[in-house]
Amino acid sequence: MTETSADGFAAFHLLPSLLGALRELGYTRPTEIQQRAIPALCEGRSVVGVAETGSGKTLSYVLPILHTLKSLEAKGEAVTEEARPRALVIVPGRELGEQVSRVFKQLTHTTRLRVRAALGGSTLVVARRNVAAPFEVLVATPGRALMLLEREHLDLGDVRTLVFDEVDQMLDPGFLPTADRIVAACPPARQLALFSATVPAAIQGLIRRRFEGAEVIRSGGSHKVVPTLTTVNREVINGKRAPLLREVLAERFTGSTLIFANTRAQCDEIVAQLAVLERRCLVYRGEMDRLERRKNLRAFRDGEVDLLVATDLGARGIDVPHVTRVINYHLPQERDAYLHRVGRTARAGRAGVVINFVTERDHPLLRALEAAGATP
Repeated sequence: MTETSADGFAAFHLLPSLLGALRELGYTRPTEIQQRAIPALCEGRSVVGVAETGSGKTLSYVLPILHTLKSLEAKGEAVTEEARPRALVIVPGRELGEQVSRVFKQLTHTTRLRVRAALGGSTLVVARRNVAAPFEVLVATPGRALMLLEREHLDLGDVRTLVFDEVDQMLDPGFLPTADRIVAACPPARQLALFSATVPAAIQGLIRRRFEGAEVIRSGGSHKVVPTLTTVNREVINGKRAPLLREVLAERFTGSTLIFANTRAQCDEIVAQLAVLERRCLVYRGEMDRLERRKNLRAFRDGEVDLLVATDLGARGIDVPHVTRVINYHLPQERDAYLHRVGRTARAGRAGVVINFVTERDHPLLRALEAAGATP
C-alpha cells in the first residue's frame, strides 16, 4: 500500500483488536484517502471521498464503522433489537456487496461485530432472514434495502453511519429518489459518507441535497490512474485486432488478465478468437444468466481460469488481487469508463499493466486522458 504515514494505522488510535487484525492481513501503511478519511469519520464528521480505483476506499469507512460501533458496545450500548443496524452501507450491485462484506468480516473475527447482507439477486425470503436477528452492520443494494423498509422488515431508526459506496455506478433513474428515501429513514443526526472514483453531475445533486456540510476529500490521484500502472498503446493495423491479441497473449506474463469490449457481440467475438488459440476463458457481461455470471466471476477470482472477457459491467467494483493486466480490446468512449476499467489492476499499491488496442477513432479519448492528467 502507498506509504503516507510513518506511524501507520496506529496513528488513528483505532481499537487494539482492529490494529491486530490489520497486521494479520498485511496492512501496514494507509493510502492517501485512508489517511484523510479515517480520522474525519472516527470524529463523527460526514465525508464525501473521491479517490482513484484501487486506492482503498472500502477500508476508509469500514475501519471507522467498526471502531465506533465496538466502542459503543464497550460502553454498555450493545445492539439488542433485531433488524435495527447501526451502520448501513449501500452498494450498487451484488458483486460489490459481497466484496464489501468480505472486507468487514476479515476484521470482525476479533471485534465480534455482526455483518449482514441484503443484496439484489437473492430472494426476499433470504433477505428477510438475513436481517431477522440483532446485528450491527448491513450491506445492501438500494432496491433491496427499500423493499425491506417498505415491508417493515428493516428499521433504520438506530443508524449512526450511512455509506453510499461507488455511488457513481448508481445512476439509473430510480436511484436518486431511492437514496433520498433511505436517507430520510435514518435519524437526522446520522453521519453520512459517500465514496466514489468519479463524481458525475447527477451525483453532485445528491451531494447538494443530502451531503451539505460534508467534508469533501479528493485524493491527489482522483480522476487519474495510479502511478503503479504501466500503460502500453498498441496500434491496430487495418482494423485487424485478432493478430494483435495473439501477439499480446503470446508474451510471457504472470497473473490474470481482464479483456474489455464495449458490446456483448464484441465479447462473443473475442471468445471465439480465444477458442481458436486454444485459450480457456470465461465471460462476464450483461444479458447472460445471473448465476452463470456469478459462477464465472468466482472461478476467475479463485484462479481456475486466467482470462476473463467483460463489458463495462466488469469495470467497477471487482477486486481480484491477481489481475495484473487489463487489455482494452475495444476502448470505451468516455474517460470515466476507461478509468474504471484500468482500475481493476494496479490496486492497493500493486503493479499492473494496461494494453490499449488503439485505432484512429480512439485518439480523441487518449488526448482527453492526457489533457486531464489521467495518464502516467
